[in-house]
Amino acid sequence: MLIRKLFKFEGAHIVRNCSTRRCAHSLHGHSYKVEVLLQADALDHGQMVYDFGLLKGHVRDFIDAFDHAVAFWEKDDPTYIQQCKQFSERWISLPVSPSAEQLSRVFFHLLDALLTSTDMANGESGVCLHSIIIHETDTGYAQCFREDACNPNMGAFELKQIRFSEPIQNEWADRQMFARLLAGERFTNEPPA
Repeated sequence: MLIRKLFKFEGAHIVRNCSTRRCAHSLHGHSYKVEVLLQADALDHGQMVYDFGLLKGHVRDFIDAFDHAVAFWEKDDPTYIQQCKQFSERWISLPVSPSAEQLSRVFFHLLDALLTSTDMANGESGVCLHSIIIHETDTGYAQCFREDACNPNMGAFELKQIRFSEPIQNEWADRQMFARLLAGERFTNEPPA
């Protein structure tokens, strides 16, 4: 069975090397929608795949990190990167270009690692990430499945290559959330207080 949770954020980027000059040469923003689709082979004690309330903690914090932030490719022009950091306290450095396609892969990697590191506590069985859909506009989106996330032809990267600015990390309920995830620590699926 599948369930879907929708999140929203406002974000900015430049997508270098794309066909459209405006997109490739002008910093611009989008009202993004992120659909997180989870699947399971059984229902928990509450007869749910996964309680939506549990997605209001670490999952929401990772997605909200991109809100009112500029996402840039770590291989972009060094002057541009320096100016992003200078003029925006909310920035995210990515090992891939911040296209909708790559953002869907970034979110897949982040949330899949988080779910895999989460100890289930309410009888959840086989809960896993099915896919991530990133709506960049009302008429266009990218959807990432597991085979896309792991496809080296789409750009191999590791989570440790992602950098969140300190002001973003300071807003997380668990300020060490990303460091804990990278260190392989376990998380609980208790709803936030």
